[in-house]
Amino acid sequence: MFQQLAAIVLVVTALVAHAQPPTPAPAAPGTLPPTLSEVANDVRFAIVKTSQLQTRERMLFSGGRFSEKVDIVFSAVLVQHGQTSLLFDTGLGSQVAEQYAADMPWWNRPFFRYDNPVTPVRRQLEQAGIPPVQRIVVSHAHWDHLSGLADFPEAEVWLSSEEHHFLGEAGSSAGSPWPSQVAHGVRWKDIEFQHGPHEGFERSQDLFGDGRVVLVPLYGHTPGSVGLFVTVTSGTRYFFVGDVVWNVRALQEGRPKNWAARRIVDHDVALTQAAIEKIRAVMQRDPKLVVVPAHDGPVQSGLGYFPHWVR
Repeated sequence: MFQQLAAIVLVVTALVAHAQPPTPAPAAPGTLPPTLSEVANDVRFAIVKTSQLQTRERMLFSGGRFSEKVDIVFSAVLVQHGQTSLLFDTGLGSQVAEQYAADMPWWNRPFFRYDNPVTPVRRQLEQAGIPPVQRIVVSHAHWDHLSGLADFPEAEVWLSSEEHHFLGEAGSSAGSPWPSQVAHGVRWKDIEFQHGPHEGFERSQDLFGDGRVVLVPLYGHTPGSVGLFVTVTSGTRYFFVGDVVWNVRALQEGRPKNWAARRIVDHDVALTQAAIEKIRAVMQRDPKLVVVPAHDGPVQSGLGYFPHWVR
């Protein structure tokens, strides 16, 4: 019996060490180490930054300050629930330069760009000794969220059925999926949203059945955009909202993107504004909720970047 228990503990310890969590503080006298159940129920995430640049706040939302410079980032979110990991978006991948050259029109390049160096998610995880993720959930199918898909050929890629249909409109535009990013053999899986209402959203998909990692529809920016609620081990709740807005100040003030950006990248301006209002309603009901737009450098840097974990 003790030999079997020891074997189980050794296996779990090896798996946790392989994922390289932050070094825990020494246990206080009289405390016990985490149980197998506690390890299995641990939920945490890390923001993996792949690139960044600076822009004027006015470029991010209507009414933004032209004098204010703001960092925007290109990142993915690595979520770990027990021993299962997934990525929410992929950031910029190892082939982004070739993808950008092939599919970003020259007239969009002054407004939609990225700075080098690019550090792909796959490279960062490999350097940390973390095995390749087997599941990727994409918030939406724009170039700066799908770029890293080719770096994870073994992964199953989840997206809403509406967004799957949107892939059929792939073309050379900042506001459409890029052929160069979806031409390889991606294993797509449609999100069913088979669970009931969640936080004011009519449908949801509870990925682990415990209410701690939940997808909801955020249609508008693209036909099938999705958001992700994560409740970490400490009990703090986070809402990753993709590109509904690019900066949390826009949410606080209920402002859309600037008029030029809306015309280029928001598939349905009215639906996007409706999504903004839904998020604002959630924020009002739960003032402690941390909302994380996909490109908001100040918010993401405040949480810390991989290898730092939020739990």
